[in-house]
Amino acid sequence: MSKEKIFVGSLEELQKTGVKLVKGENHGIAVFYHEDEVFAVDNRCPHMGFPLHQGSLCDGILTCHWHHARFDVKSGGTLDPWADDVSTYRTEIRDGEIWVEPVPRQIRGVETHRMRLKEGLEQNIGLVIAKAVVALMEAGEAPEAIARIGVEFGTRHRAGGWRSGLTILTAMLNILPRLDHRGQILALYQGLVHVARESAGMGTRFLLEPLPGKETDFARLARWYRQSVEVRDIRGAERVLLTAIEAGADEQRLADMMMAAVTDHFYMDTGHALDFHNKAFEILERIGPEHRPQVLTSLLPQLSGAQRSEELHNWQSPVDLVTPLLEAFDRLKGISFGEEENGMDEGALLELMLGEDPARTVQEMTDALEKGMSPVRLARLVALAAAKRIEGFHVQNDFSDWITVLHTFTHAHAVHQSLDRSFSVELLRGVYHGAMSVYLDRFLNIPRAKRPKGDPEAKDRPQNPDELLTLLDRQQQVAAAAQWVATYLDRGGEKKSLFNVLGHALLREDAEFHSFQMVEAAFSEHDCWAKEDSPLAREAQRTLLLAATRYLAAHAPTSRDLPHTARIAWRLHRGEKLFEEENR
Repeated sequence: MSKEKIFVGSLEELQKTGVKLVKGENHGIAVFYHEDEVFAVDNRCPHMGFPLHQGSLCDGILTCHWHHARFDVKSGGTLDPWADDVSTYRTEIRDGEIWVEPVPRQIRGVETHRMRLKEGLEQNIGLVIAKAVVALMEAGEAPEAIARIGVEFGTRHRAGGWRSGLTILTAMLNILPRLDHRGQILALYQGLVHVARESAGMGTRFLLEPLPGKETDFARLARWYRQSVEVRDIRGAERVLLTAIEAGADEQRLADMMMAAVTDHFYMDTGHALDFHNKAFEILERIGPEHRPQVLTSLLPQLSGAQRSEELHNWQSPVDLVTPLLEAFDRLKGISFGEEENGMDEGALLELMLGEDPARTVQEMTDALEKGMSPVRLARLVALAAAKRIEGFHVQNDFSDWITVLHTFTHAHAVHQSLDRSFSVELLRGVYHGAMSVYLDRFLNIPRAKRPKGDPEAKDRPQNPDELLTLLDRQQQVAAAAQWVATYLDRGGEKKSLFNVLGHALLREDAEFHSFQMVEAAFSEHDCWAKEDSPLAREAQRTLLLAATRYLAAHAPTSRDLPHTARIAWRLHRGEKLFEEENR
């Protein structure tokens, strides 16, 4: 960038007018005469771009007339954390003439934007977070590095530990490859905003110290950990977990220990406990193992009051689900588990899971494992059965029951992903918990929603994916949206574009937590089935896309305040003038 100074005018002229606007290399520069000194600042208010030369200067404070952001005219520092500091420029007076250097005194590189992101999280200011994400992404910062800042903040500054905010952030990081550049910015921003909102005023979480000494008997530590969780002694569990980490337990040992404590009880916290654990291990794969102590211990506060479904009436009566599960878990101890599919009739097993005989379902699942079906494959089938409940969810049901079928699906997905990462017999119990939840959800498919017909003749009439967004601008478009997607698929529509549009259908909303879960889990399960070519795999992919579409359609449109803030940040980064009418 050139450092050739810009001529402003005479000092005498500026003394009369008080302010003069000159053209800089990127933005205009406002030059002020105030208290016998000359000051120069970027003319764009860093809050929302209003021209500062139209502001007021009094007692060294420059005030923008749009939102009343205040700045120290000498340093550029703001008194309002939501506004950002304004860039200042060096001035020189030579022979009664004023000159200004076009290069700002402040260098605002990647580190500055990282610090602003941290401040935005701390102050819970959405626009500051959005600006920082836009600036970092445009500067080429890795999405994992951006997410890491949110994880470090969220796992420390919420005494209640890991909840929906960090889950959304992890889920959005997972779907980034499916989105265009603007969608990626929206995804990270949405995740980080939810972390900030959920952490606001929730207190700092301070970690205990590991147990003294060098305890490396990991089997003993695992027993201690599970016993601590069993009696809801969360602080004891934390010390044991930190001891295992300090002693060098690898990811698999930690996962096995922690997942076993979750699956010691049935479908804990309607599946959230296992889902949160899965997401924590997923994010560690992206941001590094050095974050294990803070991330993994953040999962513990939830367990102190977690609901245990084997204690619930509907798991014991009128049909006893607990006893056949406990019997099956005893059988699992003697099975040598296979790694490959063995030609079983998976479609029949899937239909059984969706049927009315839970005891037989448990029996057949265990038989399948004994005959060589891999646990990961069985987990994938249960996740597919759960997705079919969403695909068939009838809108005559109570609206809140969308979340009931959603919980089963996201729990089954989390078990599938966790087993694929690290197998243990204890974790395998979660597959059975998910299957029983699929059974309990059967009434939500009575009546079953009609499956969209699509375009059986596969007519050559390509659809623009943006049509789906237009459709979802109206409420109660569940059936219509599913029909649109079915037709799109039948006509050979490009899935890459469909994934991107479904992502934007989510991210342009002020979506609730479960919608983020739905989209990410459906995308992930679809990708697993897409690795094979079979009638069941093709049917599964269609089911997952229809389930995600129906869920999104049921929960749209919303007020869309969050994406509006992101658009403001994007336009400011591009130098657009927000204070002028767009149609001029």
